[in-house]
Amino acid sequence: MPVPVRFHALALAQLCVAALLLVAAPVLAVEKVTLQLKHVHQFQFAGYYAAQELGYYRDAGLEVRILEGTDGNAPERAVITGRAEYGTGSSGLLLARMAGKPVVVLGVIFQHSPYALAMRQTSSEPDIRRLIGKRVMIDALTDDLGNADELLAYLAKEGVPPASFQRVAHSFNPDDLISGRVDGMAVYTTNEPDTFDRLGFAYDIYSPRSVGIDFYGDNLFTSEAELANHPARVKAFRAASMRGWQWAMSHQEEMADLILNKYSRRSDRQHLLYEARQMVPLVQPVLVEIGYMNPDRWQHIAEVYAGLGMMQKNAGFEGFLYRIDTSRTSLTWLYRALAVAALVLVLGAAIHFSLLARERKKALEAIRKGELRFRTMFEASPLGIALIDSISYEYRDINLRYQEILGRSQQELRAMHWLDVAHPDDIVQVKAQMALLTAQQIGSFKAVSRLFKPDGSVAWIEVSVNAIDTEAGSHPHHLCMIEDVTAKKQSEQLIWQQANFDTLTQLPNRRMFLDRLGHDLLKAQRDKSRLAILFIDLDHFKEVNDTLGHQQGDVLLVDAARRISACVRKSDTVARLGGDEFTVILCELEAPDHVERIAQAILNRLLLPFELDAEQAFVSASIGITLYPDDALEIDDLLKHADQAMYAAKGAGRNRYSYFTPALQVAALSRMRLTNDLRGALKSNQFELYFQPIVHLDSGTIHKAEALIRWNHPQRGLVSPLEFIPLAESSGLIIEIGEWVFRESANWALRWRQQVDPAFQVSLNQSPLEFQREGSSYQSWLQHLQTLALPGQALVVEITEGLLLDASHAVSRRLLQLRDAGIQVALDDFGTGYSSLSYLKKFDIDYLKIDRSFTRNLAPESSDMALSEAIIVMAHKLGLKVIAEGVETPEQRALLAAAGCDYGQGYLFAKPMPADQFDAFLHKAISTAASIVKSN
Repeated sequence: MPVPVRFHALALAQLCVAALLLVAAPVLAVEKVTLQLKHVHQFQFAGYYAAQELGYYRDAGLEVRILEGTDGNAPERAVITGRAEYGTGSSGLLLARMAGKPVVVLGVIFQHSPYALAMRQTSSEPDIRRLIGKRVMIDALTDDLGNADELLAYLAKEGVPPASFQRVAHSFNPDDLISGRVDGMAVYTTNEPDTFDRLGFAYDIYSPRSVGIDFYGDNLFTSEAELANHPARVKAFRAASMRGWQWAMSHQEEMADLILNKYSRRSDRQHLLYEARQMVPLVQPVLVEIGYMNPDRWQHIAEVYAGLGMMQKNAGFEGFLYRIDTSRTSLTWLYRALAVAALVLVLGAAIHFSLLARERKKALEAIRKGELRFRTMFEASPLGIALIDSISYEYRDINLRYQEILGRSQQELRAMHWLDVAHPDDIVQVKAQMALLTAQQIGSFKAVSRLFKPDGSVAWIEVSVNAIDTEAGSHPHHLCMIEDVTAKKQSEQLIWQQANFDTLTQLPNRRMFLDRLGHDLLKAQRDKSRLAILFIDLDHFKEVNDTLGHQQGDVLLVDAARRISACVRKSDTVARLGGDEFTVILCELEAPDHVERIAQAILNRLLLPFELDAEQAFVSASIGITLYPDDALEIDDLLKHADQAMYAAKGAGRNRYSYFTPALQVAALSRMRLTNDLRGALKSNQFELYFQPIVHLDSGTIHKAEALIRWNHPQRGLVSPLEFIPLAESSGLIIEIGEWVFRESANWALRWRQQVDPAFQVSLNQSPLEFQREGSSYQSWLQHLQTLALPGQALVVEITEGLLLDASHAVSRRLLQLRDAGIQVALDDFGTGYSSLSYLKKFDIDYLKIDRSFTRNLAPESSDMALSEAIIVMAHKLGLKVIAEGVETPEQRALLAAAGCDYGQGYLFAKPMPADQFDAFLHKAISTAASIVKSN
């Protein structure tokens, strides 16, 4: 067998040479080369930074210097003049080649061009023809090797020729479009839209791809001289660069940190990650092998240029595209041997059939029909079927459906090996299965893998491979059946993404959070380690939604998610449960103070201002912390404890964290039971009104009183309003309770107006939740007042200062309803909130109630006295009456009266008392006053 001997000798010689090269490689000198970028450092060139920092260039024997560019033509000038061996350029490199410049494209990075046009969004449908007669910023992009021509070709195809609009030199400043200095602007879809989004600018993007103008984006190129003089260096540089790009596109966050630390801080991390996300559909790293370029796409680009008159039609560009050597060892000798063997078999069969013609005639007919049926089934099968040599992986037979799925003709496939079009990540698994199949350790296997189509796209296929019996001494074969499941995989991926991740923040949702928590708990149990859960609720987030709108609220939530994620490790989990609630799982706690450091870091990050369009918003956070296994062993208990701890932090003043304690569980159970009891309190007549007099300081007369609700619990006795009012607000029972308080107050006001003073007034407090409720009104109040024939002046509604900060329509409308009904309004606890003179002027307020914190320490020349006097003077200037709360001593009364305060309320006059006692108190006061008058 002389041919196989020569073949093995040649292979042995090649292996020896390769071994010598590997041994000698470490002592070779490192070659220095320069890569010229076309712009400043940004994620657009991430693959080259990755190849540099991860040592891919060094492993290839190269020392690479990466230079920033001042304009798009910098790489072309540098490579042609020899100042750089390699550069990055756009599809305009084709024009340079046609102009006689010796440039050679090594690989395509952006499979689609990022260039597009941006315009201000209007209420009408998007229409690129709105640019006619307008100012368009596009000129300066002509320096970038023809990209402006890509946009001009698009405009011309859409009926907007260059002569129909005014071209303005490009300033690269998005504010020119935002401010209206221009009406259209050439942009990178990976860059300027992020600025627009951050500034809240509404815009439309128009891409040349929408009309079939599909240019390549960034390309890696070199010169003919470099390729001719250093072909091995070119090959090594290209391979290392593509390897770097594969890593960069699958490690976006690490890449953003690398750029910030070593290359440039012109853009923040958020922008770099935005750029990375926008590059994914342009680079298509999963669907297309990075560096892949299709000659047909270049031909399309050439036709567009020819249509613009920038190059000749049907011009050839031989030598412009770099070609990788894919030659294989010829197997002609094998085909010849098979042909000889087939001839011998045919001659033997002819002799055999001639001897046994009669006996085998029926059998041959049956075989022929069976083969015909099998062939018909093979060709018409809805599955792709191929017969493949198990050793050489060459195709032996292929049906039509198989060709359709792979997008290649039978001639193309027969010139290839079975795994030539397979995705690199799937080859190892398939080869391992094939080895078991060839060794007869398994009879078949199934797998789902990816393959490349001629246009560079990736298809998912379900593969079923079975061993086929062959004659003794011949190569084993296997039958491969494939089915295209690309649409199914894409649908599954979309469904999985939507089911497990929050669509707004892209964080894990509740479902994914619970799944990860379950896995982390099992790991912690196995490793005997500790785990912490942080339950985070944003403080004052509702105010952002109410004042700036839900769209800006969503922007704040996205930024908050980013800030929280930046405070934890990659092994930890940050999730959004819904609304403004986030959770964090901290695994494998290293030290007890590790949780506190992270919780404090989150609080500090969230305290920083949030930039929302032209406004700034400030929020804080309340964080509840629970530990496994210290606080609980089950998921439900851990989450419940974290929630209780969060409410404890919120109740302690917000902007803090709180650990779970058993006392919180007891308090939570007490609140739950008290809330349940509260639901039946109204029907069981357990509520009672108490009244406290409001005394006119000059005359000492009483013609006002404040109504105060009390709850007589059957078992617990008298329950403080400070304890049950928050429960009523959180459960929604405050609405019914408020209605009861109003009706009782109105009934007593009517009685005292008839028996005590025709101008007697009763003040009643309204909860902010009751006051702000959308859709509510005072219609039922007004009807009740009409039924009683009681004027609105008989009642005063006391509200808190915080309500005036809420400029919502509901608050303004309800204040107007009170004014129209004659019901007066008092601003309670004045001086402790955030109201201002502008609010007092804007809304109809009748009384200011000085908070007891000022009255308590009243003394001549004291700061509290000065503040009280200032409040009284200000109120009188605005036409308001003043009521001082917490008056407990004659000295306090005298000081307030001297300062001009109108009314006083406090224990000096009387404590709050039940309505019947207060009624007797009023009548006694009338009798006493009458006796004094009579005696005088």
